[in-house]
Amino acid sequence: MRLPIESLGFGAVMAGRSLSGDNTAGHEVQSPIGDVPEDRHPGAVTPQPSTGTYSGIWLSRYEFFSSGRDRTFTSSHYVVLLQHGDRLTVRSLPNSAASTLELDLTIDGHVTTGTWSEVTAPNGYYKGARYFGAIQLLSELTATRLAGKWVGFGKNFDVNVGPWELILQDRSTSKATIEEYDRPPELE
Repeated sequence: MRLPIESLGFGAVMAGRSLSGDNTAGHEVQSPIGDVPEDRHPGAVTPQPSTGTYSGIWLSRYEFFSSGRDRTFTSSHYVVLLQHGDRLTVRSLPNSAASTLELDLTIDGHVTTGTWSEVTAPNGYYKGARYFGAIQLLSELTATRLAGKWVGFGKNFDVNVGPWELILQDRSTSKATIEEYDRPPELE
């Protein structure tokens, strides 16, 4: 027996309509940082064994649209990535940005899936707000770049999507290497 969704406490959403109050379906940022070029991926549809270890210091970079400022921004952090079997734990270095970033991922061949969370800068535009969502990244054959998309909610009750990439900087996670990268990234 099927119950109407309204009987479960959800409002009906008509086809072609948005849940957000501003009649938008959220924002999707298109950018090459989320792409893996064809010559740099395995090409098979089924998962394949990963060719390497992912532990190290990485540059994390993602783009998002700010509806309040009506423009797209890029957020960058140096992060330490630790691999334990098929689990990847990613944490931002404390001095690499005013916000803190966490990713908890599972890797299956060249496909990485998981969650992300960011606590924004306390004195910044978003005033220390916590945002979170899902992420899926594809590993290039060299295992030195992961690229894909994030999805997460916006402050206007909408769902947003954008590109995300992680670029390997150093395979070492030694104290000296972490100290070397514990600073804001210099981007071109």
